[in-house]
Amino acid sequence: MKILVAIKRVVDYNIQVRIKPDGSAVDIEGVKMGVNPFDENAIEEAIRLKEKGIATEIVAVTIGTQVNQDILRHALAMGVDRATLVETSDSLQPLAVAKVLKAVAEREQPALILLGKQAIDDDAGQTGQMLAALLKLPQATYASQISIADNQATVIREIDGGTQTLSVNLPAVITADLRLNEPRYVKLPNLMMARKKPIETLALDTLNLSLTNSVELLKVATPTERPAGVMVKDVHELLSKLRAHEGILP
Repeated sequence: MKILVAIKRVVDYNIQVRIKPDGSAVDIEGVKMGVNPFDENAIEEAIRLKEKGIATEIVAVTIGTQVNQDILRHALAMGVDRATLVETSDSLQPLAVAKVLKAVAEREQPALILLGKQAIDDDAGQTGQMLAALLKLPQATYASQISIADNQATVIREIDGGTQTLSVNLPAVITADLRLNEPRYVKLPNLMMARKKPIETLALDTLNLSLTNSVELLKVATPTERPAGVMVKDVHELLSKLRAHEGILP
């Protein structure tokens, strides 16, 4: 069984992002970048399925410029078998990304497509669902547990107020939640070996896709600062302050 894992290069989650002075975008100049955390969970799950003998090959794919090779090499160091870069300098929105991944999936013919439930840069959380719709495949989102048997995937997914268990026939699209697993630590020797592995590069133009952005980004701004909280000694002081401000209590 072949697994296709889609990953995205984002600002490291430990970094405090900065806005460009003109408010046009987030400033990533000189900022540490890495694999989207949810996508790293997807990579880990694919590797675990291979270690169990369920998967035979794992292919990682990302979209972007040549600098995106760093996250593909990270995936290779984790244990992915092959890596593909769809090269473009354009900024693609979720539907366009889903169309590109559809083209790659039709080329690779995987039995399972894994990706993170969302990217931490735009928090759109749409690509997996759109990809499943374009491929006309069953989908299971926000997966916190995956088991595969008899050409079916049983997925436990988190919903408001609890969990839901789904059974989907393969091939299928599954999006990973953080609680799906704990991604393994990548050792330096594996990173060094990954640098020598080939990465297939596909020019976006060669996929013959019609990609248009339907949403225009007007401005990026930092959230309005909220006033600091007030510490109270006991519940009586709390009630007193609530009565004194905004008429919260009678």
